[in-house]
This record gives sequence, C-alpha cells and structure tokens, in this order.
Amino acid sequence: MKKYAHNLLICFLFGVTSCQTIDQLSIDYLVPSDVSFPVELRRVAIVNNTSSLHTNEVITDSPEKLPNELARQTSYPEGDAVLAAEVMAESIAEENYFDKVVICDSVLRASDRFARESTLSKEEVIQLTRELDVDFLISLENLQMKAVRIIRFDPVFGGYEGVVDVKVYPTVKIYLPSRSTPMVTIATHDSIFWQESGATEQYVRSRLVSATQMAKEASAFAGTVPVQKLIPHWKTSTRYLYTGGSAGMRDAYVQTRRDKWDEACTLWLQIYETKKPRQQMGAAYNIAVYYEMQDEIEKAEEWLFRAQELSRKVDKVESKSAESGNRVEASRVPNYAMTVIYMQELQDRKNHLAKLNMQMKRFENDF
Repeated sequence: MKKYAHNLLICFLFGVTSCQTIDQLSIDYLVPSDVSFPVELRRVAIVNNTSSLHTNEVITDSPEKLPNELARQTSYPEGDAVLAAEVMAESIAEENYFDKVVICDSVLRASDRFARESTLSKEEVIQLTRELDVDFLISLENLQMKAVRIIRFDPVFGGYEGVVDVKVYPTVKIYLPSRSTPMVTIATHDSIFWQESGATEQYVRSRLVSATQMAKEASAFAGTVPVQKLIPHWKTSTRYLYTGGSAGMRDAYVQTRRDKWDEACTLWLQIYETKKPRQQMGAAYNIAVYYEMQDEIEKAEEWLFRAQELSRKVDKVESKSAESGNRVEASRVPNYAMTVIYMQELQDRKNHLAKLNMQMKRFENDF
C-alpha cells in the first residue's frame, strides 16, 4: 500500500511539474538479505523436513458473494514440498553466493505416522552435513497454501472473468552442526495469481488453471519466496531526471539516452554554475542520480541536499510540512516533495550498506 501511494504521488508530481520536463529510468542495485551468514559457511544443503503425510484436506467454503460474483471458493490445497525444496535449491544455486549447493532428495520424515513439525536434532544435523559434505543446512519445514477461486461478471466490458489467487506460506530453518537449536527460523509468505477472461462463463471456467496445475505452480513459486530472505539480491527501482527547462538540460538528457553519463554530468555541473535556482535545482538533482548510479551514495546524498535546499527557494517552502507526503502539500511544492521522497530512498540504501558489505565480504566486496 505504501508503494502504491508513492507511485500515485509521483504521477501527480509529473503533472504539476510539466513545465519542467521529467523522465524516469530504472536502476538496479544490491540489497542485503535478512540473514547474514559467517564467511566460513560456504557449502550448503537444501533439505525437505516437511511431513510426507497429506493432512491439509481440501476444504471449500462459500461465503457471501460480492456483487457480480457468480462463484467464490476457498480451499487449502496440499503443497508439493519436494518440488518447493528443489526450486529453492536451484534458486539459491543460481545466485552463486555459496561455493556449493546440493539438494537432499530424501524426505526426512517419510516414516512419520502422524503429521508434525519437528526440528532436526543436533545429531541429525551433524550426520547430514557429514554425508552431504556441507557446512550447514537450509531446511524447508512447512508449506501451507490458501487458494481463492472467483468467477464474476464484468458489467463494464460485458464479459466474464475468472481469478485464482493463492497465498503460500513456506517456513524455513537454518541448521549449523555446532548448534543444538536452529540458527534462525524464517516464516515467509507471498501470493501468486492466474486470470482468465471471455465472453461466456463456461469458456472462463474451462480455461482457468486447474487445481492440480495451480498446486504445482504455486509450490514451485513457494520455493523462490524465502530466497531473498537468505541471500543478497538485486532490486530494481525507479529514478527521475529533470530533462527540460534549458538547452543545456536537453543536451544532457540526450547524452543519457546515449548512455554517456559522464558527459551528461559535465553538462549538469556547468548548468549548476549558472546561479539560476530552478536550473541549479534540476542539475543538482540529476547529479545526485548520477552518483547513485556509480554507487557513491554519500556524494549522491550531498548533491540531493543541495537540490532540496534549492527546491525550497523554487517552491517557496517555508516549513517541512511537505515531508509528510501529503498530496495537497505536494501539489503546492512539487519539486521539494520529489527531493523528500528521493532522500528517503537514498537514506534507506545508505543504512543498508554496512550490512550489505558484511554479507559480501566473502567476495572481498567485489560486487
């Protein structure tokens, strides 16, 4: 919801700053994972420690349907934990974070007579790490899913729509042979959905994903969900550039489109020396983006602070009231609001740098 509101605000700012053209671009950067592994943990085995018993019966209910809904069904399908563990192993291996990633195909609790969630003992962990020749284990402990299947009529388009929305809840534990208890437990969740539309209800029902295929694809998806909690990963974010207002700004923008960012920055530095607050502000803001793309976060923050001070003059900001992200305030001080949003994102990235550097120490910070 927060991201949705942020995007709405940016779209609104595009409208109120249209006299000073703005363009958007995407940047990719590494963010740290929730879990930090010691450098010496380089070999890992992914194991399936879920119960092999099928205890999650498919239970359906039919609560009161919403307007235009023809059918609504909720079920709790049995996830394929073996598939989820395999996909998790593949996803972790693809990141090349560990030197060795192996998958233990055996279901560790295949002999269970009753469903249970059982933590591996220290003896079991020692035995598995020796047999698999690894330093530690990442274990899938539980996999639950909730599916909602809806068929509805869309009066606007005069057709029918079917949606299947599945929430997955994989639980993972990390085991070290030197510990008697798990290093950490990660309970994650995410959702995946399928959608189909057509002229008739029967067409939609026949084309919508089947229960069997849904369970298979949702289980594979569930295997990917914990990975970002375990390993540093790339994040794509949107950034913005001032591209108009003067010939120099337009020339600099052309250079960015040619991927000549050094040349663009040289032009922005020249524009910054013009002593015209509005042009200075746009140039300083763009220079901040340039330095962030070079992973020089402190320099980016320094230039963004200059842009923010100049935006106060341009927008005639007398207080920091716009920092609340209030839409009314943003309409009055659009340039200042843009700097506030960007400053928050830069500071978030800066605050994560120490943790990221520690997690990437195994690569001598070469990333």
